[in-house]
Amino acid sequence: MFQRTTDDVSFPAPTVCLHSPHDPLTPILRAGAQRLLAQAIEGEVATYIEGHAHLRDAGGHRLVVRNGHKDEREIQTGIGPIAVRQPRVNDQRVDENGQRIRFASAILPPYLRKTKSLEELIPWLYLKGISTGDFSEALAALLGPEAPGLSASTVVRLKEVWEQEYQAWSKRSLAGRRYVYVWADGVYFNVRLGGDGESQNRQCILVLMGATPDGKKELIAVQDGYRESEQSWSELLLDVKSRGLTEAPKLAVGDGALGFWAALRKVFGETREQRCWVHKTANVLNDLPKGKQGKAKKMLHDVWMAETQAEALKALDLFVEMFQAKYPKAVECLTKDRDVLLTFYDFPAEHWAHLRTTNPIESTFATVRLRTYRTKGCGSRIACLTMVFKLTQSAEQHWRTLNGSKLLEDVIRGIQFADGLRKDAA
Repeated sequence: MFQRTTDDVSFPAPTVCLHSPHDPLTPILRAGAQRLLAQAIEGEVATYIEGHAHLRDAGGHRLVVRNGHKDEREIQTGIGPIAVRQPRVNDQRVDENGQRIRFASAILPPYLRKTKSLEELIPWLYLKGISTGDFSEALAALLGPEAPGLSASTVVRLKEVWEQEYQAWSKRSLAGRRYVYVWADGVYFNVRLGGDGESQNRQCILVLMGATPDGKKELIAVQDGYRESEQSWSELLLDVKSRGLTEAPKLAVGDGALGFWAALRKVFGETREQRCWVHKTANVLNDLPKGKQGKAKKMLHDVWMAETQAEALKALDLFVEMFQAKYPKAVECLTKDRDVLLTFYDFPAEHWAHLRTTNPIESTFATVRLRTYRTKGCGSRIACLTMVFKLTQSAEQHWRTLNGSKLLEDVIRGIQFADGLRKDAA
């Protein structure tokens, strides 16, 4: 339900149960879950006490013993409320600072009132398009009529927390971090740029992702900017550099927006450039009549899927020969970036699928656009930034690790590659 999957990332829906007044199965499941939870908690406490049974005071008494039960409390779960009574542990030991050591349950943390799946359900529903005014109805359908603490006001409080999280994240230290590759893109939303009376133009969110030396993709920065200007991208790149990201990436992948590339050359001048083939293909096809687009798309595919750079150049020259006379604008759109469209051939072939496109960003932010579309573009600048940040955090857990990630060490060391293979290979 409400599930969206892309090539690079998926957003799994939290597991919840639908309730029906004529559903005899849910009470049985709830009773069984209550018994299993009680057994698990009792077992956890018994193991803890048994593990410290040898510790005794001067009188020979155990320092860690049972001490009855705590007051009963209800936990909201996906199958409704479950009552639990947690065993109490009397631990008389003290730590090196003289403070009493207390038993902390890994199964039932203190003050827990909702299971993790429900904690994730609330932001998930909001970020996927459920407005705060519709929360009561949506939660009643999912969790039954009795769902205390899961009201629309909870979302309002969560939004404030998310904003604080974004502010802290955007100022975090990047000292010691390194990104071998980076992907950059400007993502547009129908959200106003400022407060009342300010511009109602589409908001541009500048996004920078990176691949770590072990092949994991990470979100580096999310900032709003004025379109995709050089000034806006310079501010983003200088900000991450000032926070400790001093090692220049080996390669940057992005579309043809001149602002990013101009800023990159000033801040990380040694970073090589790779234009996104998805963006380039779309731009070239826009300059061709619909009747020619199918053939042109196939010919462009032959360029970036060629086994060697020589074959790619041959396929590119064939495209130019085919369309130059009648469609010079389309040919110019392609050939003006001729060199930087084929940079990926100088990197390991295992990485090509990741380096030819900014799809990691595009696929992720299709979901963010869906959310802003459903809310009819409402929201402030910070609300949009926060939404982008939280959705991307969710997506980040499912981003694919780079193929052939072990080869990133060769790239870092400056090993030369030609047509995807090491030049020093036998």
